Amino acid sequence: MALTGALLLTSAPLASADQVRDAQWPLSVYDAEKVWKTSQGEGVTVAVIDSGVDASHPDLTGQVLPGKDFTSAGNPHKDDDGHGTGMASLIAGHGHGVNNSSGVMGLAPKAKILPVRTGVTEDKLVTQDWVAGIRYAVDQGASVINLSLIDSSAYPGSKAAKAIAYAQEKDVVVVAGTGNDAGTVNYPAALPGVVAVSAVDQGLNFWSKSNTGNVTVAAPGVETPQADPTSRSGYVVANGTSGSTAYVSAIVALLRSKYPDLTAGQIINRLIKAASFLHNEGKEAPDSQLGYGIARPGTALTMDIPAGPKEGPLAQPSPSTSTNSGAASEDNDGTDQASEENNSSSGSALLIVGIAAVVVVIAVLFAVIRSRRNGRNGGGPGPGGGIPPQGTGYPPQPPTGHQPYPNPAPNQGYPTPPGQSPQHPNPYAQQPPHQGQ
Repeated sequence: MALTGALLLTSAPLASADQVRDAQWPLSVYDAEKVWKTSQGEGVTVAVIDSGVDASHPDLTGQVLPGKDFTSAGNPHKDDDGHGTGMASLIAGHGHGVNNSSGVMGLAPKAKILPVRTGVTEDKLVTQDWVAGIRYAVDQGASVINLSLIDSSAYPGSKAAKAIAYAQEKDVVVVAGTGNDAGTVNYPAALPGVVAVSAVDQGLNFWSKSNTGNVTVAAPGVETPQADPTSRSGYVVANGTSGSTAYVSAIVALLRSKYPDLTAGQIINRLIKAASFLHNEGKEAPDSQLGYGIARPGTALTMDIPAGPKEGPLAQPSPSTSTNSGAASEDNDGTDQASEENNSSSGSALLIVGIAAVVVVIAVLFAVIRSRRNGRNGGGPGPGGGIPPQGTGYPPQPPTGHQPYPNPAPNQGYPTPPGQSPQHPNPYAQQPPHQGQ
């Protein structure tokens, strides 16, 4: 799948892999080492419906299942964009080197990744690909589906919505990003029962580019190091609800591993009940920015939370919106009744900040690491799943990145590679907002 578009990447490497690990602030915030004593996602399959997943990346070897490619290329382990590999690394990366101390470690390092590769045409995702991919993932036994993408064709009643309803009927947790253009929560995140995820920065403050509305929870999504086979170093640092979606999918994997007898709705209930606004004072749940709060894996895994109804706390899709079997994977692109969309803008894309992930030069990464180290107070993470309360060493960081498509992206000091235009839309970039449910 040859992708075009302005990938605003520099040719400078992202330092060494061990420095990448040191820059993974979400692991520190979540006190991942403590979380992993309770669950590492064993026995759970997370479907990453995206640009493909590079199974040969050193941080993902052995983690990636055969999967399926819905493009003409026929190789789900090929990732020409890097986005899908990045999401997989945040979910189930295991690092590499001595004691796996280098590279990206995912929050659910023993979960398995089912790669589902989707096509792109004319700078837009092929809706029928990821719709068929959802049904395929369900029928292959995935219990979590990560959708770090938006698609205006996934409005209620569409074939995309029916595919998601099918997944929900089969007891699968569907997690999707809200969007990166400060608009309203996009589809498919806006569909009933979908866990809609916004992003927070290192200070656990709402990231201003996250879309708002019917948000379920928030998670880290600013300056997150992740694997990227298209980068010379194999890594990038990126902003966006793509990353926060992946982290929530990882938390769901941890929960599904620890509580295999709970339904998808009951897992979502634990996720929601354990979330907290922390130092974001004056908010009431559900909040338009943070939903029920910032997701907290440690608390979700250990807190005494009644199972609750099997359906869970989120709104449910209409019983008539799905089909009874996965055989409907031949559904078309979902563009019928397009005139009924709430916003005349159209388009579909994978959610990465602005027009693309940003490869940060070594000096910038060192500054991030140095800033985070200086901010630590020497104590352990705060209560509640390892997320520290205000004033415990994670000062707010100003969000970085590029202006979302369709507006031209400012260069922000990172030169555009030769032959690429910053005004050419990347198919794996943010698209215009659409009214949520």
